[in-house]
Amino acid sequence: MNTWRNASLAVTAAALLTLTTACGQEQGTASPNGQAVGNAAPARQPAESGYGSSGGGYGSGADAPAPKAAGQLAVQDSRKLGKVLTDSEGFTLYRFDKDTAKPPKSNCDGDCEKAWPVVPAGDVTAAAGTDASLLGEVVRTDGSKQLTVDGWPMYRYAKDTAPGQTNGQGVGGTWFAAAPDGKKAAAGADRGEQAEPADAAGLSVRKDPELGDIVVDKRGMTVYRFTQDSAWPMKTACSGECLKKWPVVAPVSKNSVEGVTKKGFVTFDRPDGIKQQTIDCWPLYTFAGDEKPGDVNGQGVGGTWFAVSPDSDLVKTAK
Repeated sequence: MNTWRNASLAVTAAALLTLTTACGQEQGTASPNGQAVGNAAPARQPAESGYGSSGGGYGSGADAPAPKAAGQLAVQDSRKLGKVLTDSEGFTLYRFDKDTAKPPKSNCDGDCEKAWPVVPAGDVTAAAGTDASLLGEVVRTDGSKQLTVDGWPMYRYAKDTAPGQTNGQGVGGTWFAAAPDGKKAAAGADRGEQAEPADAAGLSVRKDPELGDIVVDKRGMTVYRFTQDSAWPMKTACSGECLKKWPVVAPVSKNSVEGVTKKGFVTFDRPDGIKQQTIDCWPLYTFAGDEKPGDVNGQGVGGTWFAVSPDSDLVKTAK
C-alpha cells in the first residue's frame, strides 16, 4: 500500500513540476533558415542594455571616448519613428529609461558610457522650430556636464556609424531615439496622435476583414508569432538582424489587456537581454513593414510569420 501511495505522489509531483516549468526559458536555439529570420540568439551584451560591460567589440578595458560636441541640433523625419533629434552631423540622439528627468540624473557611466557616448552640454544650439527652453544640462558623477532635453540626458550610440542610423532604437528595451521635445520618438506624434511608452504597449483585439479577430498592440499594430520559436520550453529564433524587421512586443501589464488570453502571460527574458511579452508562452512581435494600424503586411512572410488569434493560435487562413 505504501509503495503504491509513494508512486502516486511521485507521479503527481512530476506532473506539477511539468506544469510549473512548461514556460521554461531555455537560452539558445538552433539557427533556422535565413529567409526573414535572422541569426540564432547571441550571447547577452550587457552594455547595450545599460547594465555593465560594453560587449559588441568596444573593448571592455578601454577608456570611454572623449565627448563630442553636438553643435547645431537638427530634426530628422523617420518613416518608422517620426521626428528624431540629431546632432549637427545627423547622428541620432538617444535617451535611457533608467535615467530620470525630474530631477535630471544619468545612470549610464563606466562601460555603459563606452557603448552610449554622452552628449556634452557645451556648444549646443536648439534645432530650428523647436523649444530652446527645453535644453538644459545635468552634472554627471565625474563632474562633466551632459546635455538634457526636457530633463532627459542625451546620448549617441557607438554602433551608429553613419548619419541617420537608429541602430540603438529599442536596445535592451530601455534605449530609444529622442524626439525634439525629449520624449521617445514615435511615428504620428507630430500629427497630434498619442505616443504610447514602449514599456506599456497593451494588447487588445481587432477584427480584420480577411483574418478575423487578431491581436494588436496599444498602437493598433498587428501582433505576430514566429513558427521557428518555441513555447515549450520558451525559446526565440529571431535575434540580431531579424529584430530590425520584427521588433519584440515589450512587457505589458495584465491590467491593460482586453479580450486576449492571459494563459502563459509572462515576460520572456531573452538571451540577448531584451524583455519580450508572451501569451501562452509564445513570444510576440510586430512587423517593421506595417506602417499604420490595420496593416497586416507581415502575414505569411517566409511561410513562418503569422498574425495571432486572441487565444494565441496562429491565424493562417482568411475567415
